Amino acid sequence: MTRFQPRTKSTRVLRPAAWLLAGCALISPSAALAQALLAPTDDTAATASAATQTGTAAIQAGNASPETTGSISTEAGEPLLTDPTVDEDFARTNLRENSVDGLRQQLDIAQDAASGIRLGSFILKPTLGQTFNFEKTKTGSDTESRSFVETGLKGTLTSDWSRHELSISGGGTWQRNVSGSGETEPTADFEAALRLDISNDTTGTLKAGYRFEREDASDPNAIANATSQSNVNQYTLGAGIEHDFGILRGSAKVDFDRYTYGDVDLDNGTSLSREDRDRNEGALTLRVGYELSPALMPFLEASAGRSIYDLRQDTLGFERSYDNYGLRAGIEADLGEKLTGEIALGYETYRFDDNRLDELGGVTIDGLINWSPQRGTNITYGISTGLEPSTTPGESGAMTYTLSSNGTHELRSNLTARWSNSLTFRNYPSGGPSEDEKVWMTGAGLTWDVNRTLALTGDVSYERTTRETAPSTDTARVGVGLTLRR
Repeated sequence: MTRFQPRTKSTRVLRPAAWLLAGCALISPSAALAQALLAPTDDTAATASAATQTGTAAIQAGNASPETTGSISTEAGEPLLTDPTVDEDFARTNLRENSVDGLRQQLDIAQDAASGIRLGSFILKPTLGQTFNFEKTKTGSDTESRSFVETGLKGTLTSDWSRHELSISGGGTWQRNVSGSGETEPTADFEAALRLDISNDTTGTLKAGYRFEREDASDPNAIANATSQSNVNQYTLGAGIEHDFGILRGSAKVDFDRYTYGDVDLDNGTSLSREDRDRNEGALTLRVGYELSPALMPFLEASAGRSIYDLRQDTLGFERSYDNYGLRAGIEADLGEKLTGEIALGYETYRFDDNRLDELGGVTIDGLINWSPQRGTNITYGISTGLEPSTTPGESGAMTYTLSSNGTHELRSNLTARWSNSLTFRNYPSGGPSEDEKVWMTGAGLTWDVNRTLALTGDVSYERTTRETAPSTDTARVGVGLTLRR
């Protein structure tokens, strides 16, 4: 028989330790299971949001032409901390969301998946695109077609500082007709913005920019018998400050814009000067918001400005300089990571120096809604109001209202569908020489990401402009291309 051995001191110590280790082994799978159950599902994956530029209409997001789906400004992305392809600029925790001075839009991280080039404390992300396009334009019984190659170059340079942020973005497109006839539409855009984190509650912003485009032949101020419309240059400067007072949030900003117009080439071989349209514009905007809750913030905004033309009188003897005033009231909403937006109702007016020009003004409505119904699908709805001074003798100008929607949907991880729609109403005072217009634009496209560097694109778009008595204009375009990004 085996003799019973009494437990030693060491045995009494080791056996409870063994039971403790066994208990930990049993608890660990339960903890892992609980963590898996509590982890967010795909349907609740977050999308990021950021500020848009102040004063831009929803149809002009990205400062690109809305005629093609390549200019879609709908932006969405994966959760910042779970997607390994997310750019480290977006993952920084010290970035501020400027929602007081402008409508917010979602970030399209998927379209900016390239890692970029590090230059010291900056990250450069260049993109080069080449597309072949066919365009057909019909005005009344006249038809014009052309095939053209379009080259586009854009890039962003963003700082990676622990405080403050400097962001420089720029791009441009150049077109060359291969066959047919039709006016080319070159563009250029540049902007630099410096965000200053003055304190935890105060943020300052400085910005400067330049934009170039050629006036469209269908523009109300375009010259009818021109072979090439006027080149438009816009120079911008701005400064602003935002402060959080607790339940109150206020901001103030000053904006300055300079517009210059090039000569118009006429079909008889001569040119027409448009220097009487050159002008300087300045405006001061004040805004205060009251935080009802983290999700809702009503606000009140007031603005005043002055536009001064270089020539006191235009070629027809009218003094076009004017004062402008505006007042808006609205609400910002942040109803979760899938739905954000802002909408405001107000009144704006232009009061001209020339007594022969009636006051131009009316009710304004502006808003933008970002919606992500499911992971990989992002939709933006917008409405905007603008006042457009006229060059027609005796006429002040027009009020324009634009409805827009655009979006993206991931058909596969490397295949994205894009679409955009807009409807613009341009209303002139009754009894004037100009006719009201309606402009409808729609487009769709696909982007196939071959890899993080190369993508294939295809786009189709259609635009229709109708007037009360003048013939309508229809423009259809189709294009395919390649995009290289770094």
